[in-house]
Amino acid sequence: MCAVAPVAFAEKPTPRIDALVDGMYPQLETIYKDIHANPELSFRETRTASRLAAEMRDLGFEVTEKVGRTGVVAIYKNGSGPTVLVRTELDALPMEEKTGLPYASKAKADWNGRETFVAHSCGHDIHMASWVGTARTLIALKDQWKGTLMFIGQPAEEAGGGAKAMLADGLFKRFPKPDFAFALHTSPSPYGFVGYRVGAITSAADGLEITFKGRGGHGSAPDKTIDPIVIAAHFVTDVQTVVSREKDPAEFGVVTIGAIQGGTAGNIIPDTVLLRGTVRSYKPEVREKMLAGIRRTAKAAAAMAGAPEPAIEFGDGGAAVINDEAVVQRTVAALKAQLGAAKVVQVPPITASEDFSEYVNAGVPSMFFFVGVSDPKDVAESLKPGGKPLPFNHSPFFAPVPEPSIKMGIQAMTTAVLTAMNK
Repeated sequence: MCAVAPVAFAEKPTPRIDALVDGMYPQLETIYKDIHANPELSFRETRTASRLAAEMRDLGFEVTEKVGRTGVVAIYKNGSGPTVLVRTELDALPMEEKTGLPYASKAKADWNGRETFVAHSCGHDIHMASWVGTARTLIALKDQWKGTLMFIGQPAEEAGGGAKAMLADGLFKRFPKPDFAFALHTSPSPYGFVGYRVGAITSAADGLEITFKGRGGHGSAPDKTIDPIVIAAHFVTDVQTVVSREKDPAEFGVVTIGAIQGGTAGNIIPDTVLLRGTVRSYKPEVREKMLAGIRRTAKAAAAMAGAPEPAIEFGDGGAAVINDEAVVQRTVAALKAQLGAAKVVQVPPITASEDFSEYVNAGVPSMFFFVGVSDPKDVAESLKPGGKPLPFNHSPFFAPVPEPSIKMGIQAMTTAVLTAMNK
């Protein structure tokens, strides 16, 4: 592809960003700690959405709530120019926080019929504080850009379905379809750094649920039964040959069985066994090969035991996020000019998934990037032989360092939006 010329903004950094962010930071940290201490699960983010909506109204945005159930859309028009979408997620995880922070979450909620702790252990609270700070900064710098800001607070990224719900509720019909879209995500890398990549930066994710059917009976007489536990055990090991023998070894692909449910007692062979898992990949052709291999392996395991055909269901957790090359090149040039080249680094794609891909696949040139949130000393210690492991996203000990992580998120996202506005 042809090279993309750097934009005027990339050649002329805006020092005002630093001063603006420093001045507003105490308020943003208050917002961050409040959201962190009061997390809400997917599609239940009513308090969180209300708080963000109020912040945006105070800035002069036109705000619409309850888009895609609990989503927020905030629009600010500043003359003729591109429409740029900036997304943050609203939801937290059904897990207990064990960081010991003074503002740690103690919240609980019902999750699939059981009470669970709730925690922002993936950094969405950092994202939200950076989102509000970016909006404030762009409004303060509105003499430097023309166009429309489209800030969205998306529900249910963790559980999946939030982006789809907003699009199904008319996100790009009731509101302007953006010319560009941006999202950031915390990374357990050193704070002060931004990570980027052209092309696939996250994986596709498919949920897997298989019910193996047998014929129950007494554990002492397996010949009188068809044992679905044995069938499931064969499948768990055999399915890995799809990854190791059918998929191109140079291409990424993972099949993980995370849950097996079957039986009630050691001397009873059950009628059925339920397996749940996840399938991850980057490329569509690899994804299809793996799904087909899983179906075939499950049916073969059942047929080998003379059992009925299993029930196989795949849940679409979203496609890989594919960053637009031109958008990334323009934005990276600007980020390096604004932050310093040493702080803007190319990173490999991650194996986790992200439904930001829904906006990309709706035809919006986009960039998804990472912001480091860990103390560099802790990162260095974790890399030593026998060093203390660094808590990653979804760990009960995941504890981003708010300052300067939030500040870097604002500087990076503000730079990205200004670059898109002035491309």
